[in-house]
Amino acid sequence: MLTGFVKVNQGGWLKTVERLKGKNVLVTGASSGIGQAIAVRFAQEGANVVINYRNDRDMAQATLEKVRNARTSDGKQFLIQADVASEVEVKAMFAEALHTFSSIEVLVNNAGIQKPAHTHEIEMEDFDRILNVNLRGAFLCSREAVRHFLARGGPGNIVNNSSVHEIIPKPKYLPYSISKGGMENMTKSMALEYAGRGIRVNAVGPGAVVTPINNTWINDPKARTEVESHIPLGRAADASEIAAVFAFLASNDASYITGQTIFACGGLTLYPEFRVAWASGE
Repeated sequence: MLTGFVKVNQGGWLKTVERLKGKNVLVTGASSGIGQAIAVRFAQEGANVVINYRNDRDMAQATLEKVRNARTSDGKQFLIQADVASEVEVKAMFAEALHTFSSIEVLVNNAGIQKPAHTHEIEMEDFDRILNVNLRGAFLCSREAVRHFLARGGPGNIVNNSSVHEIIPKPKYLPYSISKGGMENMTKSMALEYAGRGIRVNAVGPGAVVTPINNTWINDPKARTEVESHIPLGRAADASEIAAVFAFLASNDASYITGQTIFACGGLTLYPEFRVAWASGE
């Protein structure tokens, strides 16, 4: 990779602006996929990055190496293992991060899981686990971040990884959809509660993204064509394109934005089936 540049999905290179230089950032669930892309992009923009992971140390280590290779200036990066669904582990993660960095300016709530099942066949263990990681985990991390922001008397920034499915129903993924609907309201409620204290809270709502969690359709040409046929821009996103939106919201370029979800979805939230006026005639 060219130093000081990021690859643009449709070809070419874009010069990186170090909007996050010197900021200390904690990214949950950063060992792969969008979380990994966020960690890399933030490093490219000059941030010091805490890479959280739950289980796979080898994958987390691979992310750490990518982050180190992406740096455009001096910066610090390290790994912290923690299950964001556990209050004890979240508190320990923040304590370790603050011991190393002294402060955190940005929290990215990225950790999330899903499991397909017809609603009438969902096991409560699966329902609870998905809600605990996706929503409880985001709340626990946000609470600890806000406590820190208020204690140091400085501004703070939280960016949540939501989904188009905070507003688009997703049959066979009820717990996931519930968690993202809850995240929308949590984002708005926290943003309103703490706006007067210099704390911004926003979310990004990705659509279809080329990440390992979507390999079942990414690696099947017929399935991928079907998925992408519903996207107005005609293709799935690269994870780096989603990471760029997180970097924007975490930066001072978004200083007057709070309580919003930016949908980076290629137009999925535009009711794409209405591209043809089948309901209104001409």
